[in-house]
Order: sequence, then C-alpha cells, then structure tokens
Amino acid sequence: MADYIFGYGSLMNSASRQLTGQTSQATPAVVHGLCRHWSKVDDSYVLAPLVVTQGEGLVNGVLLQVGDQAIAEFDRRERGYQRISLPINQIDTEQPLNQSDNIWVYVTEQPEPPCANSPIMQTYVDTVMVGCLEVSEAFAQQFVEHTIGWHHAQENDRHQPKYGNLAGVTTNHQQLIDTLLKRLLA
Repeated sequence: MADYIFGYGSLMNSASRQLTGQTSQATPAVVHGLCRHWSKVDDSYVLAPLVVTQGEGLVNGVLLQVGDQAIAEFDRRERGYQRISLPINQIDTEQPLNQSDNIWVYVTEQPEPPCANSPIMQTYVDTVMVGCLEVSEAFAQQFVEHTIGWHHAQENDRHQPKYGNLAGVTTNHQQLIDTLLKRLLA
C-alpha cells in the first residue's frame, strides 16, 4: 500500500513542492470526474489559487508518492481545502497503482470567482506552468484548456512576487509562458 497526492496546481512544479515536503518523482496523470477552477479559497489568501471540484471534467496533474509526514506537511500547505480519496478507475497514468493505494486530492465544494482582492497572480500562474512544462508543452496546453476562469481578475506581480511558493521560474520560462497563454487564450 502506498500513499499518493494528485497535484494539479503548484504541486506540479518540482522546485515549489520541495519547499513543503519530500515526494517521489512526479508521474503525469489525468483524473476524470474533476473540474479545475481559478477560485478564492478563503479571505486569508491574497491570490486566487487553483481548486478542483468533483464534476464532469478532467484535470491533468502529477502523482506524487508521499509518506505520513509529507501528507501532514502538504495538508498544512493546502489549508482551506478538503483532502479526499480518488478512485483508481478515474486515473489515467503510467504509474503502476494497486487497489490498496490511497490517492489523495485537495478539493473544494464550491469555487468562488477571483476578484480584485484575490486575483489570479502571475507568479502563481508561472509556478504552475513551469510544473506543466517539466512534463511537456502539450501538458501545459492541456492545463490551460481544462482550467476554468481565465477571464477573472489578474495581477502581474512578477516585479514584486506575492506568491509564497514561487520557485524554479526563469526569465526564459516567463517568455514561453507569455507566448503560450497569448496563443491559447486569444
């Protein structure tokens, strides 16, 4: 029996997740029966992170094998979310999984649209997109296409980052991300 976390946002970025806890190498995965949104989580957040809800959709992300201590550390990082178990038959991945494995995902019941007080922060977008690009450009494109709410309030905070788990993002990444988003969201 093994424990995995399905990361669908900043946890896809290897440098960002290492700020929290130790995990295995990331294995790309797609989970059916989830929808990913830009959303406020609670009033303590200065930015709108990504959330998933149960529903008719699919979400790409990564599977991360974790131990009990890491789960506790990620539970603290993902405050404001509820950790639930995913059925293995909802997951498409090359990671060999057993029926006894626990696959955890952090969800919310009802997304709340980002606003001027909790906008989509560019440094958070950058962190997530770099995680996607660690897999492939096609994986990043799938992330953009299967994330709801890109039209909500946004703030470019690259010169004064407000996202606390920003990591692994270079100027070259920023240029590629800007090009991809411009093309995909046009």
